[in-house]
Amino acid sequence: MFANLKPLPTDPILGLMAKYKQDDNPNKIDLGVGVYKNEQGDTPVLDAVKKAEAFRLENERSKAYIGLAGDLGFCSKMESLLLGEHKALLANRVRTAQTPGGTGALRVAAEFIAKANPNATIWVTTPTWANHISLFQAAGLNVKEYPYYDYENKGLLFDEMLAALKTVAPGDVVLLHACCHNPSGMDLNADQWQQVAECAKEVGFTPLIDIAYQGFGTSLEQDAAGLRAMADAVDEMIICSSCSKNFGLYRERIGACSIISESANVADVANSVLLSVVRSIYSMPPAHGAAIVDTILGSEELTSLWHQELAEMRDRINGLRSLVVDALAAQGVEQDFSFIQRQHGMFSFLGINKEQIEQLQKDYSIYIVGSSRVNVAGVSQTNIDYFANAVASVIK
Repeated sequence: MFANLKPLPTDPILGLMAKYKQDDNPNKIDLGVGVYKNEQGDTPVLDAVKKAEAFRLENERSKAYIGLAGDLGFCSKMESLLLGEHKALLANRVRTAQTPGGTGALRVAAEFIAKANPNATIWVTTPTWANHISLFQAAGLNVKEYPYYDYENKGLLFDEMLAALKTVAPGDVVLLHACCHNPSGMDLNADQWQQVAECAKEVGFTPLIDIAYQGFGTSLEQDAAGLRAMADAVDEMIICSSCSKNFGLYRERIGACSIISESANVADVANSVLLSVVRSIYSMPPAHGAAIVDTILGSEELTSLWHQELAEMRDRINGLRSLVVDALAAQGVEQDFSFIQRQHGMFSFLGINKEQIEQLQKDYSIYIVGSSRVNVAGVSQTNIDYFANAVASVIK
């Protein structure tokens, strides 16, 4: 049986990781992998996380399964973090399942959609996170794209986006990035979110909000504002959230899939289907990451510390965006890179071509994915001049 298998291509980002690790250039820079890095190039464990883990070590009393929905305290606190005191929560219309990371949340959502409407098409932004399409197709869903990023002008194709969404069939699903769009860094503003929310209500499509970077853009509240505006407008929606970035819990694989229904009774039915999906994929989620988040959000002291550390990560990223723009200008680069400062989160497209990307890797050991998407957090005060000089050299 195995002899009939054909090798599949390596994921481009994972392949880039392998090349970077093998490179012995002391000046090498990894701008491909989507994880936060500090000035030393490390992805540190937050102090709030360390304190929560110490508490868990002393107080955990069992290693028994935690149930299909996972840690219920975690689920409840995630709902509040995402929705605040939204009317959907007050009306008991929200149900949440803990998942193995944001990727797990998306796969659970995909299987849930397939059960709710097997004929549904799911619409994603052009471009979108590289794994979105394969996740949805693995669940048997048809995937189509709608206009989003303007590569030429480094902005949004909002009019084209809205026009496309108005043609979506009722019952289809539209994926929207809540904040810090991956891979472009371009987000909808408040007015644009309102227009999309009104479109969802009029057309009758189901929004699927992917929120993997809450707190990395402007603030915890502001980064969830579009999500909440959508929840104001529609009776049903799906939210896939991740704690990898804002809590720094990448390897703990902790996320959540939340379903908002039109009533508490419908929410109970939807929840039974959601948990059936969970049972058929991984049965029970792991406990550790959820317990950490539950402990942090359940403590005023640890929540305050987490807010402080999250703000430091966000401010560092925003500062690096300005640093990149200024450093390139200082190298005499005529190409306008000011768009980088108008974006949010870790990612941005440099807008350079394939040959220039290959030259950066070959001559300077600077690793960027083929689309020219860079992880801004991979830049630092110590390597910015090297980076800017290299980019200037390949584009002049």
